[in-house]
Amino acid sequence: MLSYLLLSAIEGLGSISAAIVVGLTGFGAAMGMGMSVSKSVDAIGRQPEADGKIRTTLMIGLAFMETLAIYSLLVAILIMFV
Repeated sequence: MLSYLLLSAIEGLGSISAAIVVGLTGFGAAMGMGMSVSKSVDAIGRQPEADGKIRTTLMIGLAFMETLAIYSLLVAILIMFV
Protein backbone atom coordinates (compact mmCIF):
# COMPACT_ATOMS: atom_id res chain seq x y z
CA MET A 1 0.00 0.00 0.00
CA LEU A 2 2.77 2.41 0.93
CA SER A 3 4.75 1.65 -2.21
CA TYR A 4 1.65 2.32 -4.35
CA LEU A 5 1.16 5.71 -2.67
CA LEU A 6 4.82 6.54 -3.15
CA LEU A 7 4.72 5.60 -6.84
CA SER A 8 1.58 7.64 -7.47
CA ALA A 9 3.17 10.64 -5.72
CA ILE A 10 6.27 10.33 -7.91
CA GLU A 11 4.13 10.14 -11.05
CA GLY A 12 2.28 13.26 -9.92
CA LEU A 13 5.55 15.12 -9.47
CA GLY A 14 6.57 14.14 -13.00
CA SER A 15 3.37 15.62 -14.39
CA ILE A 16 3.79 18.82 -12.39
CA SER A 17 7.40 19.22 -13.49
CA ALA A 18 6.41 18.60 -17.12
CA ALA A 19 3.76 21.31 -16.87
CA ILE A 20 6.30 23.72 -15.38
CA VAL A 21 8.81 22.95 -18.15
CA VAL A 22 6.30 23.59 -20.93
CA GLY A 23 4.82 26.65 -19.25
CA LEU A 24 8.10 28.42 -18.58
CA THR A 25 9.56 27.61 -21.96
CA GLY A 26 6.39 28.67 -23.75
CA PHE A 27 6.37 31.94 -21.84
CA GLY A 28 10.05 32.55 -22.57
CA ALA A 29 9.67 31.76 -26.25
CA ALA A 30 6.62 34.00 -26.57
CA MET A 31 8.39 36.89 -24.85
CA GLY A 32 11.47 36.44 -27.02
CA MET A 33 9.45 36.29 -30.21
CA GLY A 34 7.45 39.36 -29.30
CA MET A 35 10.53 41.36 -28.42
CA SER A 36 12.42 40.33 -31.56
CA VAL A 37 9.48 41.16 -33.85
CA SER A 38 9.07 44.50 -32.10
CA LYS A 39 12.74 45.37 -32.52
CA SER A 40 12.80 44.26 -36.15
CA VAL A 41 9.80 46.45 -36.97
CA ASP A 42 11.57 49.38 -35.30
CA ALA A 43 14.74 48.63 -37.27
CA ILE A 44 12.87 48.42 -40.57
CA GLY A 45 11.14 51.70 -39.74
CA ARG A 46 14.51 53.38 -39.17
CA GLN A 47 16.26 51.79 -42.15
CA PRO A 48 13.77 50.66 -44.80
CA GLU A 49 16.47 49.80 -47.33
CA ALA A 50 17.79 47.01 -45.06
CA ASP A 51 14.45 45.25 -44.68
CA GLY A 52 15.57 42.09 -46.50
CA LYS A 53 18.53 41.46 -44.20
CA ILE A 54 16.53 42.32 -41.09
CA ARG A 55 13.65 40.05 -42.10
CA THR A 56 15.98 37.15 -42.89
CA THR A 57 17.72 37.45 -39.54
CA LEU A 58 14.36 37.72 -37.80
CA MET A 59 13.01 34.56 -39.43
CA ILE A 60 16.12 32.57 -38.49
CA GLY A 61 15.85 33.75 -34.89
CA LEU A 62 12.14 32.95 -34.73
CA ALA A 63 12.82 29.47 -36.08
CA PHE A 64 15.41 28.87 -33.34
CA MET A 65 12.98 30.05 -30.65
CA GLU A 66 10.20 27.84 -31.98
CA THR A 67 12.56 24.87 -32.11
CA LEU A 68 13.49 25.47 -28.48
CA ALA A 69 9.81 25.43 -27.52
CA ILE A 70 9.24 22.17 -29.41
CA TYR A 71 12.28 20.60 -27.74
CA SER A 72 10.89 21.56 -24.33
CA LEU A 73 7.62 19.85 -25.23
CA LEU A 74 9.60 16.73 -26.10
CA VAL A 75 11.44 16.90 -22.77
CA ALA A 76 8.14 17.32 -20.92
CA ILE A 77 6.69 14.25 -22.66
CA LEU A 78 9.81 12.28 -21.72
CA ILE A 79 9.49 13.42 -18.10
CA MET A 80 5.87 12.31 -17.96
CA PHE A 81 6.24 8.88 -19.52
CA VAL A 82 9.74 7.74 -18.58
